[in-house]
Amino acid sequence: MRRAVCPGSFDPLHNGHVEVIARATNLFDDVIVAVSTNYTKKYRFDVDTRIEMIRETISSLQGISVVPMGEGLLAEFCRKAGANAIIKGLRNTADFEYEMPMAAMNRHLTGVETVFLPTDGRYAHLSSTLIKEVSQLGGDVSEFVPRAVMRRLHES
Repeated sequence: MRRAVCPGSFDPLHNGHVEVIARATNLFDDVIVAVSTNYTKKYRFDVDTRIEMIRETISSLQGISVVPMGEGLLAEFCRKAGANAIIKGLRNTADFEYEMPMAAMNRHLTGVETVFLPTDGRYAHLSSTLIKEVSQLGGDVSEFVPRAVMRRLHES
């Protein structure tokens, strides 16, 4: 079985994330969406809410599980989960330059490979940070986020 991990904080999930996750299901038998928590970041949504939003959004897709990543190294998470690949969406060359050293280190630590998927051009400008900022300032982000996310952005 070909299993991949698609990690991220997903705070919040946006359509660029969804598009990469959906494409990963065409390449792998099993895709684990690992929701991470970086304790130095300030999150709009707690990990349980982020997991709920992702599960609600991707419920029609087969072969995906959504779990908290917990603490520790991504490479170790992949090893324990039996994943042989990490999926990373790339928006631009800056993403590539940021992700390459981590991909090399993950391969060095446990042998897990990183698969880079270029984002669809419609989503190349999106980031969770930008979504949060525009939403908090009253801007309409409805065309960039799934309904489950939009509903919670209005609630918070």
